[in-house]
Amino acid sequence: MKKIFLIITIMCATILSVVKAQNAPSKTAFNKTLQAYFDTKNALAKDNVTSANVSAKSLVAAISTFPVKSLSATQQILWKTQAEVIKKSADAIVQQKDLKEQRKSFWALSSAMLKLTKEIKLNNYDVYVQYCPMAKKSWLNEVEDVQNPFYGSMMYDCGEVTETIAKK
Repeated sequence: MKKIFLIITIMCATILSVVKAQNAPSKTAFNKTLQAYFDTKNALAKDNVTSANVSAKSLVAAISTFPVKSLSATQQILWKTQAEVIKKSADAIVQQKDLKEQRKSFWALSSAMLKLTKEIKLNNYDVYVQYCPMAKKSWLNEVEDVQNPFYGSMMYDCGEVTETIAKK
């Protein structure tokens, strides 16, 4: 009986270490993607069209190089559908030279990143879901203090934290 318990314990530990090893590349890539999203959000919150353009390009690159095969089958389906929305929205931000238009594209991008972050659960740090009642929109933030990408300097701190997605 002790031998069986020992064998089961060793097998479980081995399987767990393999799963963790498989998640390492996807976790690193996801957090790179999340950082590119935050850079885009921060640029919009600071009314910086040029920085939003540059960071949106980085976001497209991060999404395009993500190791999708390292995710579970269910996560892969979610990733593929949301990644299309993110790429399309980020490409629109890159093409647009008007801050107002960039912010319109950011809404779909934020919705997709919110879904991915909640479901994929690979974030290395707490992520804050923030909501602006004036814009009636949510976004992700790397800090708890509100930084509103939809109104920028006009209402930089308008909004509230509605949820915290704990680090995994």
